[in-house]
Amino acid sequence: MKDLSLWPYRPNVGAVLFNAAGLILVARRADMPNAEGAPGGWQLPQGGMDAGEDPAVAVFRELEEEIGTARAEILAEHPEWLNYDLPPELIGKALGGKYRGQTQKWFALRFLGEDADIRLDLDPHPEFDAWRWARLAELPGMAVPFKRAIYERLAVDFSRFAA
Repeated sequence: MKDLSLWPYRPNVGAVLFNAAGLILVARRADMPNAEGAPGGWQLPQGGMDAGEDPAVAVFRELEEEIGTARAEILAEHPEWLNYDLPPELIGKALGGKYRGQTQKWFALRFLGEDADIRLDLDPHPEFDAWRWARLAELPGMAVPFKRAIYERLAVDFSRFAA
């Protein structure tokens, strides 16, 4: 195996989307449809950034692509870029096989739309096949193990927006 310290992180943005009741949008990965209660089956909207793209612009683009709407406003930007490493079995396979993991800029956003605005069926190859509102405190338990530390951090750092 190659020295992973030489592999780059993929730049990424993530959205912690709060509704008016202080709950967050979580979505079930389409490639894990039987993972209803399993860690990792549910996650927050997130995605890669284009070269030179501003993170605040990218987060709205990702919302539009992944959940069909960008009807939201930014409440806060996490002050740090948060990194995670892929587990060994995914190195060279996930993220186009070129990255050791991701470096992520996270945003807390307030959803300004209606539930009917959330459309997972607009993308011909959707990343998600279901979504729901959840308590922020539930988030770490939904994460795959290699993302759990980031979700734990978000649950603390964005708790002021939660129900």
